[in-house]
Amino acid sequence: MGRFADALRAPGLGAIAEVKRRSPSAGDLRPDADPVELTASFERSGAAAVSVLVDERFGGSVDDLRAARASAGLPLLAKGFFREPKTLDELEAAGADAVLLLLRDLDDRAARRLSAHARALGLDVLVEAHDEAEVDRAVALDADIIGVNARDLSSFRIDRRAQLELVARAPRDRIVIAESGIETRAHAASAELAGAGAILVGSTLMRANDPGKRLADLLRRPLVKICGLTREEDVEAAAEAGADLAGFVLAESPRRAERALPTPDSLLSVGVFVGEPNDDAGTDLVQLYPAENGHRAREGSLLRNGEPVARVLDLPWLEDDGSHWEQAAAAEGRIVLAGGLGPENVREAIEAVQPWCVDASRSLEASPGIKDHERVRAFVEAAR
Repeated sequence: MGRFADALRAPGLGAIAEVKRRSPSAGDLRPDADPVELTASFERSGAAAVSVLVDERFGGSVDDLRAARASAGLPLLAKGFFREPKTLDELEAAGADAVLLLLRDLDDRAARRLSAHARALGLDVLVEAHDEAEVDRAVALDADIIGVNARDLSSFRIDRRAQLELVARAPRDRIVIAESGIETRAHAASAELAGAGAILVGSTLMRANDPGKRLADLLRRPLVKICGLTREEDVEAAAEAGADLAGFVLAESPRRAERALPTPDSLLSVGVFVGEPNDDAGTDLVQLYPAENGHRAREGSLLRNGEPVARVLDLPWLEDDGSHWEQAAAAEGRIVLAGGLGPENVREAIEAVQPWCVDASRSLEASPGIKDHERVRAFVEAAR
């Protein structure tokens, strides 16, 4: 595999930022998009690679690819509707590191022929799938990089839930990319936790006043979880403050919620349990602690569909531990840091631990189960 694939194999969630002037479904997005300026901005903002539309239906051309190549150090993906090997020759000469092949438009014989020709040219191949049958085809074709598009290219409808299940279905030895419909950090985190190594983002960036800044915002870590929510107005305050996860304690606690409350699209909902989870909680994720001495244990797990996706490192129940951050910093994998965090110390904790997510509850309350909205805003602002 080439440098496009290598860039996507880097630790953490990668991003392929897309240069796209228009969309068949949305019309003009950024008609004056300058591939040189955008590619440089995306590189500064942490993109792993840049996708360049070279199809006139998207307002693009091979000249855009050449312009991006002349100014960028990042790997470039040429994106369009490719059916002939000679087209791949032109794209490689124009500076592409990888090409997109749409299984919707190619039978297996054509896909194999184009893939083999691309590899002979030194190009990586992103094989794009839209449904279960196409994911299975991509796997059978030995595709190293599989893109799962949330957009139905016939109806243009976005179905993120179906996309996530397809991402989770793909073998873990492949590079899986979640394409389309990524508008918030919560969307990006959902794709990551389902198994995507990267996201491909186009329209969201092209609509932004500052595409590079928007990309950096989508990739920003740690995520912020506000836990112990019991009222709809507190969920709304968490969302308005810019939090990413909303936690509902569904175990015995002074901040127990009767149920998980509705959350806006910008938040992932998390049901918090001790001992045994409730499969009917209706939340995106479950935070599960073992029971210990009648309370929660110190360490828990963040689960997606019953599978661990992150470690939750907390303080002992109602106790302090001066080595908590040091122990968390030495831990491996995705870390959700909890216990004793508030607006006053969360930035120091982040710098010491570099967690995937920070989690606060009691320190943000006016009274048990009732959030102080000013402290919620202060916590999110300090974490950012």
